[in-house]
Amino acid sequence: MFESRNKTDLIIEVWEKLDCESVGAEELLAIEQAVLGQFGKSAVDSPMVVARLLADEGAVLRHSEIMLLYVERHSDRPYEPAFRNVLNISNLDTTLASIKRLENLRRKFLSENDKEGMRLVRETGQQGRKEALELADSNRLEAAGRLKNAEIAEWLTLWMQSPEMFETWVALRQASADFKNKFSAPHSD
Repeated sequence: MFESRNKTDLIIEVWEKLDCESVGAEELLAIEQAVLGQFGKSAVDSPMVVARLLADEGAVLRHSEIMLLYVERHSDRPYEPAFRNVLNISNLDTTLASIKRLENLRRKFLSENDKEGMRLVRETGQQGRKEALELADSNRLEAAGRLKNAEIAEWLTLWMQSPEMFETWVALRQASADFKNKFSAPHSD
């Protein structure tokens, strides 16, 4: 149906086949369907990105329709701002700060009886733990990096199992001789 071999060319090809002077929500939806069909869901860009590309090609944009489409898409993700950049496991300090942010979210969602929020907190912690475990097992990292990621995975595991006790436990852990031997300078992170 379409001859384009890459996404950008496909977007332009669909727009040209639509033979329209201006681009709004209807045209963007048609373009999204073509991209989805040819390249899959992960290739579908935001309406703003596609509109900018088409404007660069000379399309006249119906801005209000495009903005409305964009707003509709993002209003169905009320948790996104709370979870954006909430987890950073690049070192022990950022991990601890991240767990504190997750714990604040957990307490908020618990007090509001927000099951979806609680699920997302748990899922975020599990994803961080999984990533840390993968890095701890990676041959690409030096021993100190693997050790640090194993510690991070343990922290996330203990926080998920017993969030009320985590703060006390991590303070004791950081004061322990074992922790100080493993993570004192110069190889703490």
